Amino acid sequence: MTIYLDAVWLLNFLLDMMLLMLTQILAKDSTRKIRIVFGAFVASMLVPISLYYPDSIMTSMIGKIGYSVIIILCSFRYYSFYRLVKMLLLFYFTTFSIGGGLIAIHFLFQNPIGFSANGILTFNKGYGDPVSWLFIVIGFPIVWWFTKTRMDKHASEKIRYDQLHPVTIQLKNRSNSTTGYIDSGNQLVDPLTKKPVIICDEHFLKHWFNEHEWQMLKSAQEELNFEKIPEQWKTRIQLIPFQGVEGKRLFMMTIKPDKLIVYYNEEKLITSKVLIGIQFAELVNDQSYHCLLHPQIMKLAAVHTA
Repeated sequence: MTIYLDAVWLLNFLLDMMLLMLTQILAKDSTRKIRIVFGAFVASMLVPISLYYPDSIMTSMIGKIGYSVIIILCSFRYYSFYRLVKMLLLFYFTTFSIGGGLIAIHFLFQNPIGFSANGILTFNKGYGDPVSWLFIVIGFPIVWWFTKTRMDKHASEKIRYDQLHPVTIQLKNRSNSTTGYIDSGNQLVDPLTKKPVIICDEHFLKHWFNEHEWQMLKSAQEELNFEKIPEQWKTRIQLIPFQGVEGKRLFMMTIKPDKLIVYYNEEKLITSKVLIGIQFAELVNDQSYHCLLHPQIMKLAAVHTA
């Protein structure tokens, strides 16, 4: 039997690249395409390894899982172990979805169910038939497009509050951008000024603070000793009372920004009538967003064309 290694490698390279592209789309990852191409190249190298070294550890289940981790690291930026596992599982999900779709289509068109001469229902085709390359070349893009379309449709039908939006905060004449999540459960407002309170985590807020200032703020919050607030921030910091999950009355340190900009559904919402609650930790493990937006902002902010 003659095996055309270059043709097999090229086919696997293209299939792996499309799987990684779909993984990127579903994860809403901003990694450059060149890394996706490099990751597909690394993934396709498993073909010659399997042919030339059939007894290698790479052909075992453990080896394939380890190689999948290498593929993800080559294709996407590393943020955290949680994010790595999430991307790996998503990659397997797309692989199984596309592969399962191809098998289902092949099974459908092969009509494997039939009747024998004595009238007994049998499976005479399908599972044992090899799937042709032509079928893969034609069927793979179709199943890929169908999966992506259905995922996009599902995302577009979700409630608006479940969407992520770019956010820019201007503070002390310095602007930084991140991703914000509109949290319908965030109803925190300043009882005196009635300003809505958004919450930003330390990963984002530390852009405006040096390490010493941040530790002083953290100490002031933990010890309830607000004399420790850095002198240059005392005019910006104020306390907001709120009720915790357990019903306890607590206080949150907030910052008055110069300006908040939210890019929402092709609109640019700008407001300064907002407070930033300080979260001395990360909001989410995968760092998909660093700001919890207040739904009232959508009503109070001035609308500009984005």
